[in-house]
Amino acid sequence: MPHRLVAPAPPAAEPLRQEADRLSDRLAHRLAQQIASGALLPGARLPTEQQLAQTHGISRTVVREAVHQLKSLALVVSRQGSGVYVATAPAHQPLAFDPRVLGSVEAVVHVVEVRRVLEGEIAALAAERATRSQIAGMRRQLKAIDQAVDEGRDGVAEDLGFHRLIGEATGNPQFRLLLGFLEQYLREGMRITRGNEARRSDFMQAVQLEHRAVVDAIAARDPAAARRCAVDHILHGEQRLVEGGVITGQRKKTSQPPSQGRLS
Repeated sequence: MPHRLVAPAPPAAEPLRQEADRLSDRLAHRLAQQIASGALLPGARLPTEQQLAQTHGISRTVVREAVHQLKSLALVVSRQGSGVYVATAPAHQPLAFDPRVLGSVEAVVHVVEVRRVLEGEIAALAAERATRSQIAGMRRQLKAIDQAVDEGRDGVAEDLGFHRLIGEATGNPQFRLLLGFLEQYLREGMRITRGNEARRSDFMQAVQLEHRAVVDAIAARDPAAARRCAVDHILHGEQRLVEGGVITGQRKKTSQPPSQGRLS
């Protein structure tokens, strides 16, 4: 049996303390670079969650989010009861967007459009297949978003977690993997939208109502309503960007399809 490689904890890493809302991105990028450079070889075990948190001066929650990003890119794999290991390089290159997509607000909105197309159908499938336990989990996640906002955090990780739960409720693991991949790009768009919405209480209240409408439609086993509510949530988020002066009204008009009805 081949000897198992164990990666040592990175020595004296530069602290990851800048821009708290992007710590997980920074750690994921740093670990991905170590894998690409060969500093972490296939089969090597990553330092533990606690070791990474202590080395980089961050929370274990941030570490978990970073590792989730690496898993979505198939760079690492978990082995139950053993740890997280660097994955064997795939025979084919994984799907990847041009990183310049994050270079402007306009480009981020393009990725949000991808999210709109996906999440409407994902919500519809979730309405057909979600278990009672999964629906309860969605409602708990909405409370986690509210708690994050109350504590002065942006709630991006919690919001992404909410949409991840809807993907898992489809029962199709490919949606979970696809959403996991897209998160690295959606995260920036969500930071922009949530930052815009945090400036106005009416925006925040609207987001809460839209999220609950999606869950209520899924709980009611109404695929059409779930699809409509999920798409409307994305469209309304774009409209709030227009009202907040983040993007232009002209850009919004070119991306919005005919009205699919208003939330009650």
